[in-house]
Amino acid sequence: MGGHIDCYLDVSSFYSYMALSSLLKNRDLLASHDVTVEFHPIFLGGVNVGSGNKPPWTLPAKAKYGKFDVERTKKYHDLENASPPDFFPPLTLLPQRALCYVKAHHPQSTFDQIFLALFHALWDLHINITLPGPFTETLETSGLFTPSQISDILSATKEQEWKDKLLDNTQKILDQGAFGAPWMWVRNGEGKEEPFFGSDRFHFMWTFLGVPFRDVEITPPKAKL
Repeated sequence: MGGHIDCYLDVSSFYSYMALSSLLKNRDLLASHDVTVEFHPIFLGGVNVGSGNKPPWTLPAKAKYGKFDVERTKKYHDLENASPPDFFPPLTLLPQRALCYVKAHHPQSTFDQIFLALFHALWDLHINITLPGPFTETLETSGLFTPSQISDILSATKEQEWKDKLLDNTQKILDQGAFGAPWMWVRNGEGKEEPFFGSDRFHFMWTFLGVPFRDVEITPPKAKL
């Protein structure tokens, strides 16, 4: 037992929102089984281009089915207010570069909280965090940063170091075989490593890690009196 999960996310990805929420909820339980979790920002547009993948909504049949899947997934993860904003799909270079900087300069808890807050802003509140003004307001309302720290974050998004860091993260998972997000690279207690994709394959991940869990099962009908 034991292991580590590297989870790669972009705030433009609905299923990344679901994965982040689920892993954060289960982080303490995973830690009790000696499994650690770390989140990393990537640029999904770069993953799509680099892998040759196309967003699911570009195929009419997938887009039609996706409406059902999204509603079911929202209900399962208790995030029923999430929906695509009018400006979808967003170009997320600004928030993703900022997250690279925050991850390097702030505590893990702060990084995790602002990552979740940015997903919430985009998907639940439909705030266009790809623009400097709304993005800054989201940082301010989060209560996680001082004005000086917010200024540093905004400046960092224009610096080559953090542009390169986002590119490096993106290229890393492309080299692992990624074609979308959420992408997870998992190492189990035996040192074996495997990729996992999506927010609906956690049961496969728990099995790989040796983490006990209750699988989805059909129960017999209640006895009639």
